[in-house]
Order: sequence, then C-alpha cells, then structure tokens
Amino acid sequence: MSSAASLFDPIVLGALKLPNRLVMAPLTRTRSHPDGRPGPKAELYYSQRSSAGMIISEGTCISPQSVGNPGVPGLWTDKQVEAWKPISDAVHAGGAAFVAQLWHTGRASHPTVQPNGETPVGPSAIAVTGLGYARDGWVPFVTPRELDIKEIPGIVADYGTAAENALRAGFDGVELHSANGYLIDQFLQDNANHRTDEYGGSIPNRARLLLEVMEELIRRVGADRVGVRLSPSSPFQDMADSNPQELFNYVLRALEPLNLAYLHLIEPGISGYQSSNRPADAINSAWVRERYKGALIVAGGYTKETATKALTAGNADAVAFGRDFISNPDLPRRLAEDAPLNEADPETFYGRTDAGYIDYPTLTQSPDPQPIRAHDFPG
Repeated sequence: MSSAASLFDPIVLGALKLPNRLVMAPLTRTRSHPDGRPGPKAELYYSQRSSAGMIISEGTCISPQSVGNPGVPGLWTDKQVEAWKPISDAVHAGGAAFVAQLWHTGRASHPTVQPNGETPVGPSAIAVTGLGYARDGWVPFVTPRELDIKEIPGIVADYGTAAENALRAGFDGVELHSANGYLIDQFLQDNANHRTDEYGGSIPNRARLLLEVMEELIRRVGADRVGVRLSPSSPFQDMADSNPQELFNYVLRALEPLNLAYLHLIEPGISGYQSSNRPADAINSAWVRERYKGALIVAGGYTKETATKALTAGNADAVAFGRDFISNPDLPRRLAEDAPLNEADPETFYGRTDAGYIDYPTLTQSPDPQPIRAHDFPG
C-alpha cells in the first residue's frame, strides 16, 4: 500500500483541507430545538468527533417547507446561524473540516411538521409507501402536492441562501443532499417524477433541478466549497428509475465540469438492499470512478480494511463512516490502533435525550459511563 492510499493521510478537496481521509457521514439525530436551532449538546456531540478529517453535518433544512421530521436543524434564520457558530468553532478546534448538508425532504415529509399543517411538496402527486417519522411518531406518508413550476426558482434560491448562511455560521462548505429519496432525488428518478414540463420526462429535464441548484450553490459560495451526495442504487423511500445507468451516467458527465470539492457516493446496500437481493447492475464506486474523475467520497458499511482497499484501488479519495462514528467518538484513533469498536445502539439513533448521543466512551474513558437520563435534555 502506498502512503497516498492511507486513511490517515491528509487530503485537500477544493477549499477543504482534511487532516485525514476519515469522513463523518451526515447522521440525522433529531435532537434540535423546535425552531430549527441545533440542540444544547450539539457542540459537545460534534466536538467529540472532531478527530475526523471532515464532518458532514446532519441533514440541515433550507426552509420551513423542507422539514421532514421533528427535531432537525435548519439554516434559514439568523438565530439558527448564530447557534451553529460555536459548533463550527469547536469542530475546527478539534482539527476537522466542517460541511453543512443542505436538505429539502420533498414528499418524504408530513403535514404535522409542515408550516400551518400544509401538504408536503414533490415533483408529482405520488406518495412514498410505508411510514415516516413525524410529530406524533411513525405515521403513513401522505400524497404530496405537485410543485407548480413557478415555485421552483424559490426553492433554488432557498438552497443558495442556506449555503451563504452556512458560511456565515462557520462551515467550510456545503453538501447538496441529492440522495435517499429526498427532493432532488425525487426529481431525478422517474418512478417519483411524472411531470410533463421541462422538469420531467427526459433525463436532461429530470436532472434540471439538480443542476440548477448546483449552479446556484456555486454562484453563492464557489465550486471549491460545494459537494453533492448521490445514491444511484438505493431503493430507500421507494426510489427507482427505469434506466438508472443512463440517468446517472448523464448526471456524472454533467457534474464533472463543475469542478466541485467532491462527490459523495452511497454504495449499493447501505439503504434497503441486502447482499442477497442487490441487482447485478447496481451502481458502485468503481462504476462511478470510470465516469467521474473528480474527488470521490464513498459511504456504505466500510471497515478499515475495505476502506483501505477502496483508496488503494483508486475508487475513492476519502471514506465516510456513519454508525461507527455515532458509537465511537474517537473512531480515527481506534482504527489507527486497531482497537475494538463500541457497538452502536439503534434504539437511541433518534430521540430527545442525550443517551446514545454524547455518552459513548472513548478509549481513555470508562466503558461504563454514568447513565444520562431523559430529563437532561430540555424539550
């Protein structure tokens, strides 16, 4: 293995300087204030994990309409911006770069978390099957309202304003969430997009919103501070396309000339596919690398060994870890020393308490920290 292929080597991604190639993936934790300010322990949570080369924030909403779950943060008000500033400072003090993931959930929302109880919006009036997490717990998704074409420029502008707010808040850059069945992904894939105007039908039309938002982000903060996340082979939240390889080949070709800081790829299997039923034509990092020569971050159940192989093969420039960063605040050290990892508790991934949020021990702490009680987190 060459030194350039090490997880622990620094790398520069556009304007983002990473001391190592271990990236903390965006992780929804639902512990923010009702007004979209990050919660009171967010500074500690992020600073605990700041030995990562880069932290990508939890999905951070760009407007009241973009909210899909209770307890998620935003970047559309001055109060939200001010609340993020000490968190950004703490992450930088720990040595990591910090990127805000910009999020509009589209149809993957519910009236109980929408302004004035309104119906969520989407490219077409097609509901997600199953349940979503809303104000009163898990409830069936509703049929969204199809966005009027006249509303789309306003959403594009909301992304741009949120990006500017992110830099005001101390973030080093932004990542467009265009994955996992949220608004941009809904426009891309033809099982969710049945529009007949210039945002539907052909692949260039369905990719139009993605590219318009990318252009807006670049105009507002510069291409070297912008990344994008894609999940070409994830069926999460009912996503599917009739010709995914043709679609994402077009998307990659359109993104490459933009000279983005990075592209963040979710590998097949991370959301919905098991190895036993993964389609043979699933789009993975090797397929993407053949078509996209810019910086590539990959995510998808990686271990130290498989991450190193991806770097060595040239299929990735950095590797994102999710659950392992939840339960191991000092994950880079543990991987460097081949130390055992704490096991993550899915029961505490989401919630309103600090349990499972800031109480996972580091190597230098007791393995049995004092339990944190529910009332420690102000409602």
